[in-house]
Amino acid sequence: MTRILCTAKLIKDLRIYVDDGRSHSVCLDQPPDDGDDMGPTALALSVMAFAGCYASIFALTARKMRIKIDDLDIKIEAVKSEAIGTITSASLDITVKTQASDDRMERLHQLTLRNCPVGKLFEKAGVKTEYHIHR
Repeated sequence: MTRILCTAKLIKDLRIYVDDGRSHSVCLDQPPDDGDDMGPTALALSVMAFAGCYASIFALTARKMRIKIDDLDIKIEAVKSEAIGTITSASLDITVKTQASDDRMERLHQLTLRNCPVGKLFEKAGVKTEYHIHR
């Protein structure tokens, strides 16, 4: 079992620093209507984490499969339902430049989905997620 210990510290008004315990911190804040807009909201950070996790697992898996990735770009559009108060759907546009065959790319994508922990959190939360791979 791996433990992940993080801290959150209120700095000023609605500005909060979160720390991963490994000397990495991020400033969270609210948009100008409520905060000082000094960083992403916690919800936006979760979407950013999803993009980063997918990209990391994709790149690690490609390395294990000996697939050379020349470029990788992930864009996520997440929709927050005001009625529910959280994200209900997300669409990932994955642009990858590689010489790998379509079959190998599909296998790489499926392995990434299976091993992306943040993606699993979104899935278990019931977020309807679509993936669009562009080459």
